Amino acid sequence: MPETNVHFDTANLRTLTPGDLDALEIGAGILGCGGGGNPYQGKLLTLEAMKAGYQMTLLATDDIAPEARCMSVGGIGAPVVGTERIREGREGLRCLRAMEEYTGQPIDAVVCEEIGGANSMNPLVTAGLAGLPVLDCDGMGRAFPEMQMTTFSIYGHSSTPSVMCDLHGNVVVFQHAVSEVFHERMARACVVAQGGGAMLATAPMAASYVQRYAIPKSYTQALELGEAVIAARRNQDDPIEAVCKSQGGRRLFTGKITDLKRHLRGGFAVGEVSLGGFGANQGEAAEIAIQNEFLIFRREGRVEVTVPDLIVVLDVDTGYPITTEVLRYGQRVAVLALPAPALLRTPQALEVVGPQAFGYPEIVFDPLPAATVGAA
Repeated sequence: MPETNVHFDTANLRTLTPGDLDALEIGAGILGCGGGGNPYQGKLLTLEAMKAGYQMTLLATDDIAPEARCMSVGGIGAPVVGTERIREGREGLRCLRAMEEYTGQPIDAVVCEEIGGANSMNPLVTAGLAGLPVLDCDGMGRAFPEMQMTTFSIYGHSSTPSVMCDLHGNVVVFQHAVSEVFHERMARACVVAQGGGAMLATAPMAASYVQRYAIPKSYTQALELGEAVIAARRNQDDPIEAVCKSQGGRRLFTGKITDLKRHLRGGFAVGEVSLGGFGANQGEAAEIAIQNEFLIFRREGRVEVTVPDLIVVLDVDTGYPITTEVLRYGQRVAVLALPAPALLRTPQALEVVGPQAFGYPEIVFDPLPAATVGAA
């Protein structure tokens, strides 16, 4: 295998600390919109790697040479499976080494497929074990349930050849798919056969492509969100308000979970959560549609917020994010909306990540109005 070239100044690396992981756990959980895997479990795995002496480093996308080879990695499967079956921990590294072997070229940096949930942590572990940096960006700015829903795929990158590895040691290479949708279908079928959860690395990209089409500074955003919640709790302030102020969001609803329908279908966790309002929303009812993530928010049957804008469910008292696999009857929650990154709001992107892409042909994406951004 050829040795990696030096494509960045090591002085520009930010080495993460255990305290950073605490903030990232919260912030990535918020950006996950209920999906991306349980960030707490991801944090524990990352902490164990840190304790073993591996460094987790971040690098700004502008600080890497345009010709560097970058590989994105993330977990694939239903989030509820990740709660019940703990990962072995080296699946991502096996993906990286298999990709290098298949292509005959080294990987210079790791890219996060989706910043939401545990998928914020998976690239850190993979890169740390390989001695590589993770770029401060991702391909979603949140979490989405399907692989073709990354900005990398939306704007023209072919995800194959790709590599999928499970906790048993199986390594599967997808040499070529005729479309990103076919790649998703084949990978989804494979992950079901592997028990519902695995790690997948997609075809390497030039850093110049990442610099143009990745969601920038998504790790920074997640860390800032987590730090805002931690600071609010420390100062006995309202953590929900802190999240809104930190990232230009607004509070949609405060209520209690009155009904929950959730089941596995085709490798996804799908269903609906029903809410009964209290406080300012006393007497109102709301519903959120789920496909791994929170997709559609309705109040009294009327659609208010849809993908790709972010629908976030937080514990009303702590401000901590609640992922879809740990939703429970009776939980008291606050529902927030955060504006999606600009790269997800283009007509080209909406064909892939808008409501119609999730089976809601009657719903037209109505972006959060600029006037509400930053309002609580």
